[in-house]
Amino acid sequence: MFESMGLWILVIAVLTFAGIFLVKGVIVVHQAETVIIERLGKYHSTLASGLHLIIPIVDQPRSTIWKFIATDIAGRQTITRRTADRIDLRETVYDFPRQNVITSDNVIIEINVVIYYQVIEPTKVVYEIANMPDAIEKLSQTTLRNIFGDISLDQTFVSRDTINNKLRVILDEATEKWGIKINRVELQDIIPPADIKQAMEKQMRAERDRRAAILEAEGRKQSAILTSEGVKTAAINRAEGDRQAMILMAEGQAQARVVVAGAEAAAIAQVQEALHCDPSQYLIAVRYLESLQKMVEGRDNKVIYMPYEATGVLSSLGGIKEMLSNKAVV
Repeated sequence: MFESMGLWILVIAVLTFAGIFLVKGVIVVHQAETVIIERLGKYHSTLASGLHLIIPIVDQPRSTIWKFIATDIAGRQTITRRTADRIDLRETVYDFPRQNVITSDNVIIEINVVIYYQVIEPTKVVYEIANMPDAIEKLSQTTLRNIFGDISLDQTFVSRDTINNKLRVILDEATEKWGIKINRVELQDIIPPADIKQAMEKQMRAERDRRAAILEAEGRKQSAILTSEGVKTAAINRAEGDRQAMILMAEGQAQARVVVAGAEAAAIAQVQEALHCDPSQYLIAVRYLESLQKMVEGRDNKVIYMPYEATGVLSSLGGIKEMLSNKAVV
């Protein structure tokens, strides 16, 4: 009876040890994860993804503290800390709570930083730093204060890429000995105080109004220049047209005079040939007759003043009569 009882106790002990071995001695590591194994408190091995067997009680996974920030529906951020014996090798996003920094022109602003990091050497993460998330957060805070302390408020809004790159380089150099690789750093929000924000909005509105006034003045200037150039071109064209018209008119009058003079010369030549007289007397008589006709053309003319040279007209008429008489005799 006692022998059978002892046998059952042995079987139960073996089954219990086997159960503990299966529970504690078999570790399944997922992809992109790793586990640090310590044997009797000393580093023994790093388990990659897959199925692994360890000695229970003798071999134990080394636990580390991880920090997580969760945002609820109301937008409030809560920080939770959790102890885990598995190290995630994937790139991790860590969103730090908002913090206040002071710029070089003594303006307190609120910023929010997001860091993308990745575990490169798990053993260093476990043994070189006690609390890696807190260490990165504190290092980021002090680095950001140093960076923003060297720039003004206006520069913070136009130098985000410079700030991100500078912060990434500093953090990457500092966390290299911890087995961490800082891949990217982003400034999410830069929130100035309410009074500074109002002043900046007024400044931006004033700057936009100034640019609009400059553009409007420049437009009026260009319009005036184009209008004056148009008036100038039109005046030049009109003057050129008037000049060409006057030249053509003068040329026409000159040609008309030449034609009239030629006709008169031909007529005088015919008169001279027909009357056999001096053509000058004939011309003088004709001009006097034309002038006398113009003098008596008016309807209201009551008195006709004969010029002193009227006797010349009569003598010219006598000369014409004499020329005609001579022509009749011939």
